[in-house]
Amino acid sequence: MSLLDEITLDDLDPEQRELAECIGLEPYKKLLKNYAGSPITIRMPKRVTMPLRNKEIRKKFNGYNYRELAKEYDLSEASIRKIVSSEIIRVKNEPFEGQISLFEKI
Repeated sequence: MSLLDEITLDDLDPEQRELAECIGLEPYKKLLKNYAGSPITIRMPKRVTMPLRNKEIRKKFNGYNYRELAKEYDLSEASIRKIVSSEIIRVKNEPFEGQISLFEKI
């Protein structure tokens, strides 16, 4: 058993107490054990969720709706183009709904 196991919220300075109250005392102790003295960065929620947002944008992309997606996600059309760049060829080569392939038997 270490002294860290015995620490309570009352033993912490105000800044550390606020952190421990935010995440819980046991997770706080775990942070101390793993990252004490190391600089760590807590990313902004927008940055953490960006991959999910981009995946959603690529899913909604139909090959032509740059402006609509830009408005919906409060981004520039250039940003949308960058996000969907890997999808452009695939989406534009998909057949239209109801379109018959030259190689399908009718």
